[in-house]
Amino acid sequence: MLTRERLRADIAAIIHTDPEEIGGEDDLIDLGLDSLRAMNLLVRWSEAGLQLDFGEFAERLTLDAWWAIVDRQQRQAR
Repeated sequence: MLTRERLRADIAAIIHTDPEEIGGEDDLIDLGLDSLRAMNLLVRWSEAGLQLDFGEFAERLTLDAWWAIVDRQQRQAR
């Protein structure tokens, strides 16, 4: 199961920043995330058993928005 804090930590690691630097509504593109890195994250999280759609993640590039998607997917998988 993916937690919100793990999501934040994974994003932080891929953009080489501290997790505490990522606020819930911060634009991840402004923080240094690009489409290739975003795809790498989605692949990693999909390998953990989630069915994730890049298009849905690309609609809103914030930690809060991404967590809402992941949380919903995890609840549906139960």
